[in-house]
Amino acid sequence: MSETQMPVTEAGEAVLENETNSYELAFHILPTVAEGEVPGVFEKIKALITHDGGTLFDEEAPQRFELAYEIVKSFEGKNRTYATAYFGWVRFKASGEQVLKITEEIEHTSEILRHILIKLSRVEEAHPFRFHESIESFKMVTTIDEDTLEADAEVEAVEEEKKEEEVVAEAK
Repeated sequence: MSETQMPVTEAGEAVLENETNSYELAFHILPTVAEGEVPGVFEKIKALITHDGGTLFDEEAPQRFELAYEIVKSFEGKNRTYATAYFGWVRFKASGEQVLKITEEIEHTSEILRHILIKLSRVEEAHPFRFHESIESFKMVTTIDEDTLEADAEVEAVEEEKKEEEVVAEAK
């Protein structure tokens, strides 16, 4: 195994078991792929999984976003740097032997910048993390100007006065 490759699942005999497990394949599609072609690449990835005997059960379609750091990948003898990519994932059930075949084919898919395959626990399987939904909710930022701050302060002052009046009225 080279320094740049990670093992597919736990080392040893667990990979070769015929027992079916749940897996998640997360991937970055190259930003050089035209936006209209990304769904086709996603379908190609899913077809690779089902062709080798995997059964799909959940997915998040790839969408373009800015990477946390630049990724350098060598193509045709030249290093190229990418600051964006299309990120998506697919979950499936497969045996260890099927996973080895799937991984082999995914590694030779030229449109993929980077990928990772993980074996899911029951908790992870039951509660998928929706990356693109979380990014959108994170982007919801409200700009507060001085007028908004003053108005909020006035509302708080009025509410505080009402509470004080209620306390005085209860004391009588």
